[in-house]
Amino acid sequence: MYEMRRSRIARAILDYLRKHPEAQDTLAGIAEWWVPDEKLKARTTVVREALTQLVDEGLVLQYEGKDSQTHYRVNSERVKDIM
Repeated sequence: MYEMRRSRIARAILDYLRKHPEAQDTLAGIAEWWVPDEKLKARTTVVREALTQLVDEGLVLQYEGKDSQTHYRVNSERVKDIM
């Protein structure tokens, strides 16, 4: 069940990036705006795990922004893999 939820959130993140390829945000922003149908507290934990999975798969890039927070965006070299 938990694995299905993480997979569903990972798919929601990829769907959002497919529709908005220039999008980038922090964990908090992604949890609030990209997958708003989940409960916030539970969502943040699962979103973090889904993002880790997507980063490990090379579909999403992680970097430190000027605000010293970790930001995420689509890996432009892998956009075709999420279309």
